[in-house]
Amino acid sequence: MSDDDGIQRASDVGSSDAPPIEEKPYKLIFEANKCFGAGKCAEVSDNWEMSIASGIAKPNTYFFDEDDLEHNVRAAEICPAKKDEGCIHVVDRRTDEEIAPDPHGDGTLSVDW
Repeated sequence: MSDDDGIQRASDVGSSDAPPIEEKPYKLIFEANKCFGAGKCAEVSDNWEMSIASGIAKPNTYFFDEDDLEHNVRAAEICPAKKDEGCIHVVDRRTDEEIAPDPHGDGTLSVDW
């Protein structure tokens, strides 16, 4: 489930009820516990909405295709949480690599759990 560094593989997170990879090859991993409600994601992506009740964002869907890739990547890149590494992660389910924000530059999942 994890490598020697304690970083989970992206495929270990939230895929039990996922649509087929062929239909929705990308997924979001959202560290909601790290979100502090800046709302940048909701400004740049139609997939993200701010909750008035909780004060944090929430994605409308966690799985998507090429049509929604660009704005979800932008949401992940613009997120200021977690010391500018962001708490939104876009993962390519076909390769199990993090596309954004990818602060390590090697596709490993940069969650901080």
